[in-house]
Amino acid sequence: MLVKTYGSAVIGVNALTITVEVDIEAGVNFFLVGLPDNAVKESQQRIEAALYNNELKYPGKKIVINMAPADIRKEGSAYDLTLAIGILAASEQVNANLLDQYIIMGELSLDGELKPIKGALVIAIEARKQGYKGFILPSANAREAATVSDLEIIGAENLRQVVDFLNGKIKIEPTVVNTREEFYQRLNEYEYDFADVKGQENIKRALEIAAAGSHNVSLIGPPGSGKTMLARRLPSILPPLNLQEALETTKIHSVAGRLGCNASLISLRPFRAPHHTISDAGLVGGGTFPQPGEISLAQNGVLFLDELPEFKRSVLEVMRQPMEDRVVTISRAKHSVEYPASFMLVAAMNPCPCGYYNHPDIPCTCAPGQVQKYLNRISGPLLDRIDIHVEVTPVPFRELAGQREGEKSAVIRKRVVGARKIQEERFKNYPNIHCNAQMTSKMIKTFCTIPPEGQTILRTAMEKLGLSARAYDRILKVSRTIADLDDSPQIRTEHLAEAIHYRSLDRENWGK
Repeated sequence: MLVKTYGSAVIGVNALTITVEVDIEAGVNFFLVGLPDNAVKESQQRIEAALYNNELKYPGKKIVINMAPADIRKEGSAYDLTLAIGILAASEQVNANLLDQYIIMGELSLDGELKPIKGALVIAIEARKQGYKGFILPSANAREAATVSDLEIIGAENLRQVVDFLNGKIKIEPTVVNTREEFYQRLNEYEYDFADVKGQENIKRALEIAAAGSHNVSLIGPPGSGKTMLARRLPSILPPLNLQEALETTKIHSVAGRLGCNASLISLRPFRAPHHTISDAGLVGGGTFPQPGEISLAQNGVLFLDELPEFKRSVLEVMRQPMEDRVVTISRAKHSVEYPASFMLVAAMNPCPCGYYNHPDIPCTCAPGQVQKYLNRISGPLLDRIDIHVEVTPVPFRELAGQREGEKSAVIRKRVVGARKIQEERFKNYPNIHCNAQMTSKMIKTFCTIPPEGQTILRTAMEKLGLSARAYDRILKVSRTIADLDDSPQIRTEHLAEAIHYRSLDRENWGK
């Protein structure tokens, strides 16, 4: 008897429906075709044991299974349930009437228990698009898939439950999640708050500007000055995620298998902090079977690179193009996948190997030229993509011991959201441009006009401080954001002066 069941393959952040054709005839062998990988081939042993342990019969006949389209590589163990139900239906142990209405996915353990799968959300989105009635999957993934409306999500604990459900012996209530209510309930529940930070007012201000214009920022300072602590609090002042952004972010985490059990929509902006020993593929994505990297997992959030000069140069260089295009394309001989990569970069670094260059109290012990050599580990083109450089100095004891609480993240966020609204209005006629950091040179000329006295300040600064040409556009972008925070339609001289202050590393004499 020939039976068809339906599963799904995850490609990039999208899914493709897979038709599993099972034919049982007289004979004795098992054939699995349609470009399965080893994990899919091994499913025969798992299915056989699961059927036996659930008092179901494994057919002692010739079984031929085809996974179509046959030119798409099938990976992973999530097809176990699809194949098992196909075998049971072809051997007339399961009613085949409902099989064309459901996508079926799940990994089987030997006792028939269903284990979680990757990419449940993207599979559910594709199932609804293709007009399926529902999606049968492990109950651990049910809440994740239930984010998609107008689709029956049938979460099952084990194989026996799925068999009984398809035979009409039991009724499994579809999982329903009030996505909007849950999403808005957990919005902005950040662990860290700027109110905990003592002193460091200039750094807080720099991070507020960075958040308001989505500028990349680097923090340079000695060990223990609070660089990591400040960076961890940055997501708490970014504008709240909207539902569209939350769905994008959740899709990537779902594909990467990072959501965990019983997870729903991600409601907080991601904060990713990879170690400096990370590989190229780990950062931008890739591998034999492409997976999203850290820059994609930081989509709509913050990517924090601590000890930036310690990262391998090749790793940092592969990040340049995704930072510009906000998408990373991973190409293989037979196919290519695209992962979104729209993130804010926060880089932290010591100013020199010993860490105490420019420290107010502790002298630097590095040899002459060593500071410059240390900074040269970071290439010019990468620095070019960082708009704000801030020098972080240690907090004096009197401020540490003070009882005064700092400004709360919620108050700062309100100002940031106000500035972002101004930018949305400004760029409403420009597709794919949402904030000041994304402005092109042409747009800078249009939106960043400065008065004559501002031109004089800028010229003087560039000559006196030895600022490079790359600093010019960055200063104008940042001054535009500062003006937006001040609710000023024009860039004034004080906005320019503050923006110039945030270009430490561009000064020719820095580190010499």
